[in-house]
Amino acid sequence: MKPIYKRVLLKISGEALAGSDKFGINEEMTRKVAQEIKQIHELGVEVAIVVGGGNFWRGRTSKDMDRATADYMGMLATVMNTLALQDAFLAIGVSAKVQTAIEMREIAEPYARRKALSHLEHGDVVIFGAGTGNPFFSTDTAAALRAAEIDAEVILLAKNVDGVYDSDPATNPDAMRFDELSFMEVIEKDLKVMDLTAATLCKDNHIGIHVFAIAEDGNVLRAIAGEKIGTIIHE
Repeated sequence: MKPIYKRVLLKISGEALAGSDKFGINEEMTRKVAQEIKQIHELGVEVAIVVGGGNFWRGRTSKDMDRATADYMGMLATVMNTLALQDAFLAIGVSAKVQTAIEMREIAEPYARRKALSHLEHGDVVIFGAGTGNPFFSTDTAAALRAAEIDAEVILLAKNVDGVYDSDPATNPDAMRFDELSFMEVIEKDLKVMDLTAATLCKDNHIGIHVFAIAEDGNVLRAIAGEKIGTIIHE
């Protein structure tokens, strides 16, 4: 199987790492994700990852909590997931580096663009934690920002659902899945694939988005090969 991309950014939701547990880190699912990424890594594809934190923290738990405080707590949740992923990679013989937008020198490197590029060029998987390092921005926006900074060709958006729908397929059995969308359609229809800041950032930097289900075996490899699974978003 021949990859059509040289460098990609994989955005993994925290919920995907929870698997059937719905909360926390499911070791079997984390190991499965690492194995899937190892397959494309062995094809010579340079892989960076941004992971969410929704398996631990979903934002403010009450109106009394400060929004910025809640966002910082979410960033810490993403760092736990990055460390779990790094450990899963190392266990299967894949070199992986964690960089965090908030300095935590005892456990990870601080984010540095040139250092990240050097790691990628030397064959390391690079995992970005702590979002953008700023409150009021989602990990979707972090993924779009890091993809632009490292010149990734595409964002592979690995989710629990198998694409982008016109409504929530969990509550609407008649929801229709889109095979392809333009960025303008995503923005105008207010489709909940990414937040609008992230979608606009991808549009402005000509970075495509490929949305697919992470749970299905081989989907990461299929996406890298350009197979029409899930939903592809482009200009």
